[in-house]
Amino acid sequence: MHDMGRFLVIIGAVTVIVGLLFWAGFVPRWFGRLPGDIRIERENFSFYFPVITCIVISVILTLIFSLFRR
Repeated sequence: MHDMGRFLVIIGAVTVIVGLLFWAGFVPRWFGRLPGDIRIERENFSFYFPVITCIVISVILTLIFSLFRR
């Protein structure tokens, strides 16, 4: 159980650091603007759903977690 707690603290710290970097404006230009992301903008309405960006993030996180599992 001690290892699980340490893992959760590390994941939380990494999430905070990445969140602060994004909040400060250090976001890659491609992030959220990949081909396949759905963006609908009308006069009084805008809808954005980053389909491909979510898939890319999922693949990256899957690779990172598989490295920790070994």
